[in-house]
Amino acid sequence: MSGPTRDDESPDYSRFAPKRFREQPPASTERPYVPSAPTVPAPRTPSTERRAASDFPSWPEPVPEPPPPPHRLEDGPSALIGRVALVVTFAAVVALVLIFARPISQGAHALVDATSRLFGSSKSTDLLTAGNASSSESTGSPTRTASASVAAPVPAPVAQPAPAAAQPAAVAQTAPTTVAQASSGGQQLSLSTPSQPLGQEPSGPKVMVRGISDNEIRFGMSAPFSGANKELGQNMRLGIEAAFNAANSGGGVNGRQLKLVAADDGYEPTRTADTMKRLYEKDQVFAVVGNVGTPTAAVALPYALDRKMIFFGAFTGAGLLRSDPPDRYVFNYRASYAEETAATVNYLVKVKRLKPSQIAVFAQQDAYGDAGFSGVARAIRALGGDENSILRLHYQRNTVDVDDAVDQLRKSRVPIRAVVMVPGYRAAAKFIEKTRDLFPGMIYTSVSFVGSTALANELMLLGKKYASGVIVTQVVPALDGHSSLVLDYKAALAKYFPGEQPDYVSLEGYVAANVLITALRRNGPDLDTEKLVTTLENLRDLDIGLGTPVSFGRSEHQGVHKVWGTQIDENGRYQPIDLQ
Repeated sequence: MSGPTRDDESPDYSRFAPKRFREQPPASTERPYVPSAPTVPAPRTPSTERRAASDFPSWPEPVPEPPPPPHRLEDGPSALIGRVALVVTFAAVVALVLIFARPISQGAHALVDATSRLFGSSKSTDLLTAGNASSSESTGSPTRTASASVAAPVPAPVAQPAPAAAQPAAVAQTAPTTVAQASSGGQQLSLSTPSQPLGQEPSGPKVMVRGISDNEIRFGMSAPFSGANKELGQNMRLGIEAAFNAANSGGGVNGRQLKLVAADDGYEPTRTADTMKRLYEKDQVFAVVGNVGTPTAAVALPYALDRKMIFFGAFTGAGLLRSDPPDRYVFNYRASYAEETAATVNYLVKVKRLKPSQIAVFAQQDAYGDAGFSGVARAIRALGGDENSILRLHYQRNTVDVDDAVDQLRKSRVPIRAVVMVPGYRAAAKFIEKTRDLFPGMIYTSVSFVGSTALANELMLLGKKYASGVIVTQVVPALDGHSSLVLDYKAALAKYFPGEQPDYVSLEGYVAANVLITALRRNGPDLDTEKLVTTLENLRDLDIGLGTPVSFGRSEHQGVHKVWGTQIDENGRYQPIDLQ
C-alpha cells in the first residue's frame, strides 16, 4: 500500500490549502554540519526558516469550497430497476427453498432410513415380509425377493438374502426404489421412492404386499395330486383354475391376473408342512384357496394363522376350520360335515323311519373321520338317541383295507340298516363291494368329500347293483341341473379344459373361486390381507345362482349352510333327492 499523499504530490487539491502552506519552500535535503569539537558559539540570528507575519495577507485565509461531485448514473431509473430486480430475485430464491425443502428433506430421510436398515441388518430377511424371516434363516430355504412386483423398464438391484440351496425363478423387473424391511408378522413392505418430482407433494411410501403386483395376484393350494385321493386335488384345482381363467379373459380383477400355484401333499399331514412352507416362502402366495382334506388342514391351518394368511374355501367340512367365534383369516364356502351328517341322519330317521341305534358310521381313522363321526353323534343326540351306542367302523387313511370294518359290522348285535360313510372314494367302494351281498337292504350314504364322480365311476366298474341307491350329500347344486351357475361352470370347463368331465368337486372349486373373485372386485385395487378380510366380512346375500345366498359376517365365516341330496341311479348318474 502507498503512504499518505503529500501536498506537493496532489496538485489538484493543493490549491485549496492555506497560502502559508502552499508557498512553503521545499525542505533542504543537505545534512547540517556538526562540528566534532567545541567551537566558538555563533551569534544569535533569527531563524531563516521562520517567516514574518507580513508574509501573509490575511489570517486565516478562507478556504474555497470544493466542487460538487459529478452526477452518478446509479441514481437514475436504471439503478431503481436493478434494485427491484435484486429484491425480486431474492424473494424467488426464498420461495423456492420453502417449497422444495419439505420433499427434499423427506426423500433424504427415507433414503437414509432405508439404507441404514438394509446395511445395518446382518440377518437374511425376506424383502416382501418379515413374518417368515426367522423360519427362513433357521431352515436355509430359498426366498423370493419382490417376485412379480411392479414392472418397470429399468431393473433395480435388490438386496439379496443369505446364500440358500437354490435361487427361485428370476425376479421380475422393478422400478428403482429403496427397500425397507416389513414389520414382523405382516405381509406389507414400504418402498419409498427417492425420485419424487420436485414441486409435488409426496403421496407416501408405496406399499407392496406378498403375492400381489400391479398385474398379478398369486394364490396357493396344498392338495393331493398323487396317491389314493389324487382325483380330489386334481378336480378342485380344475374348478378354481376354470373360474380364474374366465376372470382373466375378461381383463382380470381390477387389472390383475389371477394365478394359482399348486403343491402336492399326497393327502399326508407330514408332507403338508413342507408344501405350506414352500407356498409361503418360495412361491410368495398372497393367500391359500381350495386346500383339500381335514388331516392336512390340521397342519396347514395353524401355519397360515400364525402368518396372518387368508385360508379360503378349503375342501373340508371339519369343525377345526369353524371356530366360534371364527378365526379372522379363515373363510369357508361349504356346509360343514356336522350339517351334512345331520341332514343324513334326519333323512334316515324321519323319512326312512330308522331307529338311531340302527345307524352305523364307517369313517377314516383320523381328523376327517372324527369330524364326520362327531356330526352323526350330535344329530343322534338331538333326536333323543344314545350317542355312546353308535357303532363306528374304521380304516386307515390312504388305504382300502376295510376288512376290520366288515368284521365289526358282521359281529354287531344290533341289526344295522344304514351306514353313514366318511371315507375316501376307493375305501368306500371297497366297503360297499364287501358288504352289499351280506346286507342287501343296507342304505349307504356318504358326505361330499368322498368325491362323487370318482365314487360313482368306481362302483359302476363293480356293477350296477353296487352303485344304485348310494346317497351322497352335496354342498353344490346337482350337475344335471340347468341353473345359470351350472351352465357357466360347464362352459368354462369345456373352454379351458376340453375333455374334462363335469364333477361335483370341480364345481365346488369353481363356486368357491367365484365367491373369492367377487370379494376381490368389491375390495378394489388397493388390496391387502386386512382389507380383503373386511370386504369378505361385509359380503351379504351374494347371489351367484346357487339357489341360496352367500353371506359372511364378523361372526359368520361360512358362506353357505345348505346341503343338497343326490342318489346314484342304475346308470351311475346322480339324481337329486329331498332330504327333508
